[in-house]
Amino acid sequence: LGSRKGFFWVRFADHDLRGGRSQGPPRKMGNSSTKSSDSSCYSGFGGKSRQDPRLHEQLQKQYETKMKAEGLNDAAIAAFQYNLGVLLSGASTMIPESAIGPVDSLPALEGLNVTPDPSLLKETVILKLNGGLGTGMGLDKAKSLLKVTNGFTFLELIAEQVDSMKKEYQTPDLRFMLMNSFSTSKDTLSALAKYPQLGTGSDLEFVQNKAPKVSAKDYTPASHEPDTSHEWCPPGHGDLYPAMLGSGTLDKLLGKGFKYMFVSNSDNLGATMDLKLLTYFVSTGAPFMMEVATRTDADKKGGHLAKDNKTGGLLLRESAQCPDEDEKAFQDVTKYKFFNTNNLWVDLVALKAIFEKHGGSIPLPVMKNGKTVDPRDKKSTKVLQLETAMGAAISCFEGATAIVIPRSRFAPVKTTNDLLALRSDAYTLTEDFRIVLAPERGGVPPNIKLDGRYKFVDAMETIMPEGAPSLIACKSLTLEGEVSLAAGVVFKGAVVVKNTGEGLKTLEAGTYGDDASEEKTVIEL
Repeated sequence: LGSRKGFFWVRFADHDLRGGRSQGPPRKMGNSSTKSSDSSCYSGFGGKSRQDPRLHEQLQKQYETKMKAEGLNDAAIAAFQYNLGVLLSGASTMIPESAIGPVDSLPALEGLNVTPDPSLLKETVILKLNGGLGTGMGLDKAKSLLKVTNGFTFLELIAEQVDSMKKEYQTPDLRFMLMNSFSTSKDTLSALAKYPQLGTGSDLEFVQNKAPKVSAKDYTPASHEPDTSHEWCPPGHGDLYPAMLGSGTLDKLLGKGFKYMFVSNSDNLGATMDLKLLTYFVSTGAPFMMEVATRTDADKKGGHLAKDNKTGGLLLRESAQCPDEDEKAFQDVTKYKFFNTNNLWVDLVALKAIFEKHGGSIPLPVMKNGKTVDPRDKKSTKVLQLETAMGAAISCFEGATAIVIPRSRFAPVKTTNDLLALRSDAYTLTEDFRIVLAPERGGVPPNIKLDGRYKFVDAMETIMPEGAPSLIACKSLTLEGEVSLAAGVVFKGAVVVKNTGEGLKTLEAGTYGDDASEEKTVIEL
């Protein structure tokens, strides 16, 4: 990266990943300064470099060479070099409780007094993130190819949603795109071939970058001769931004007059284009807006919105960034009231300006994910995967804001717990192909906890061979042991079903629990 090599190690010799300067004066090299306003998004606590700067340059050169040999573009390399610089700096990747405060109130979608402006749709692109394989649920293909409800897969529902939006807003050229990964692109394009109206080729998709795994022992590029594909990993959905830049998608959209982007996950079927939200976003003049929802006990382990004590701006704290001693505060849903739905609105002109300001990268907080180079071989080399989250960009845009949305815009599937709930009557499929919570739920999803043996989809489906149980009046459901549910099972309130013995046992049809009681109903088979 030429002069950029020095830029990276100098920047992080005096900064942690969130931009706070350590004790000591800032240093300069050429025209590059380590002032926090130029180097990152969040002002945290500084960290000292653990290695000699010359070694930093050597390591960065090794990674640059490896990534170029793999055919990765300059934006992908710049993004990884930024993340690597964070690691080499010895900076903490944690966001401690002492550095943040709660966000007390935010505007809500349901309270907005906005007249929708359909003309904005011609300047807006709808983007779905579709890079996940769903390996955590036992899948070996794009998670979006999983059948969700009424025989539809995620992708099929998304295609139907887009078609419905085009008709509703009378905008036949409404722009839709996918960010696929090198693992999902082929299957996704094949599945969407029957929907040519969505677009084809680079008009329909761009592909997420891949990043080299880092040896945990000495930070050199990880190698695995039996299968070199294991040397690479996804860089997290924060790669959305450099992937847009490096693929040429960002410049192409800007060149065609697009100014705004609505982005969401492909597994969130409640996240559709909302003209009222788009109009509000544009009217605020904010460069970035995050849709957040009110946290419940079911959300307490996920990331939350917070306020940076130093800058007063908004930031996102993920569980991987919370020190152990702050876990109780992290999970306090009465203190940290809002969580990121990953439904984001981005001003594309402002995004381009951030890249130009930071030399081709966007300084997102970095998370370290410890793995083995071969995920299936726990004795293989220990590695670090450096990842970023796209929602964390809220701290990168000056003037970024957030808005509270109803749960109807948030219905993701991350685990088989979510999938079981989604297939039940706790959710309904709308005429415009959105999956939303049933009105009787009052905006709160059931809290499902399945036995560990049902982590994978094929195993989960053995629980309900004749269809999902009724959960419309169920607050929480826990299944322990090997359990099957007969047709006609209805759960109400909080219920625990236990099988502590050997072999499969079936819960027969009937109503279990009491939605008028706070006590748990325990059923032992």
